Amino acid sequence: MPTYEYRRPDGTTFEIVQKMADDALTEDPETGVPVERVFHPVAIHFKGKGFHNTDYGTKRRNRELEASAKEGADKHDAKTADKAKSGSASGDAAKSDLKPKPKADEKKPKSPPSASKD
Repeated sequence: MPTYEYRRPDGTTFEIVQKMADDALTEDPETGVPVERVFHPVAIHFKGKGFHNTDYGTKRRNRELEASAKEGADKHDAKTADKAKSGSASGDAAKSDLKPKPKADEKKPKSPPSASKD
């Protein structure tokens, strides 16, 4: 059952546990003075897109996004080109060392003999 908060005319408050179907109290059960229910705001959390002013597109913002995307792509292309240049000289030799070489003394597994009918 939920707990409800009530306020007396002198500003003091008290809480009482009531069913949701019960009517709100109009008098303090202890003293008989009139009371009113205190309402508190509900906690709301806005998560995701659509709740901030930068989520709405403008022409200027679209241009900025395109420019930053192009800048990022140019930087990425430059990095991959640098890696390719430095990797082609030493990377080819390293790649050939990484491949496992088959051993000459390994035997191939024999296939099971086929059953013949007599």
